Amino acid sequence: MCKINPRVDFAFKKLFGSEENKDLLISLINAIVSREEQVVEVELKNPYNLADYRAGKISILDIKAKAENGRWFNIEMQISEDYNFDKRAIYYWAKLVTEQLSEGMMFKELKKTISINILDYNFIHGSEEVHSCYKIINSATGKDDRLHDVFELHYIELKKFKKTYTQITSALDRWSSFLTTAHRLDKEHTPKELASDKNIVKAIAAIDRMFDEEERLVYETRMQSLADVESKIASAEEKGMEMGMEMGMEMGMEKASKTIAINLFAKGIDSATIAETTGLLASEIAAIVHDASKE
Repeated sequence: MCKINPRVDFAFKKLFGSEENKDLLISLINAIVSREEQVVEVELKNPYNLADYRAGKISILDIKAKAENGRWFNIEMQISEDYNFDKRAIYYWAKLVTEQLSEGMMFKELKKTISINILDYNFIHGSEEVHSCYKIINSATGKDDRLHDVFELHYIELKKFKKTYTQITSALDRWSSFLTTAHRLDKEHTPKELASDKNIVKAIAAIDRMFDEEERLVYETRMQSLADVESKIASAEEKGMEMGMEMGMEMGMEKASKTIAINLFAKGIDSATIAETTGLLASEIAAIVHDASKE
C-alpha cells in the first residue's frame, strides 16, 4: 500500500514536477484541459529540487511548465482549506503572465496561461461537479469571443469525486481516483480500470520509492504543519460555538449569533459553516459582516 499521500503538496510537487516524471504531468494536464489545449511536451520552469527546501523555500510548491505550443501552465495541489483560494489562483495566474514579460516579450507575444488548481476540499458551493473551468466571456451574450483567450482557470475538487472503479470513464476519473485512493493501491493489487493506464501504473510504482531519508523528513514535517492548520481551524469553530453558548445566556441568542458570525468570519471560516453554526441566513450573515466592517 502507498505510504505517501500524493495530495500533500510536497509529494505532489516531486511526483509531477520532476524531470523523470514529465510524462505524468503531461497526462494530468491533458486529462483536464480541452482537446484543443492538449500538449505533447512540457518544459518545467521550476522543477522539483530538494535544495529549495533546504534553503527554506517550502512554500514554492506549485508547478510551472511551458508546453511545446507556447502555452504556460501553473499546477497546484491545495490540501488545506482556503476559502480565499480564488484570489490566490488569480494571483498565481497573473504572476506567470508577468514572468513571460520578464523574458523580454512584448504584449502581443503573451501566450495563453492556464491555471490548474487541485483542491482536497469543497470550494465551489452549489455545484457537485468535480471539474470546473473558468474563462473570460462576453457578459452580454454569454459567449466566449476569444477576445481574451489568454486566460483559463480550472478547479478540481477531489472531495466531490465519488465514483467507484467500475464507474471510471475518463483520464480525469483515473487521476482523481489515484489521488483519492492511493493509500489502498499497490503494483500487485491495482484495479483493472486504473491498470489499463500506463501513467497511473507508473505513478503507483513511483509514489512509495520517491523519497530518501531527508525527503521523508521534509514530507513528515509538512504533514505535521498541515495537521496543525486543520487543528487550528477546528479549534476556531469549536471556540465560536462555545462563545455562542456563553453569550446566549447573557445577551440573548440573536445577539450572540451575530457576534459568533463576526468572530468566525474574522478567523476565515466560510459562510456556509457560519450559517450552520449560528442558524443565520446567508443574507443575514452578509449584512452583519458589512455592518461590522464599517465600525
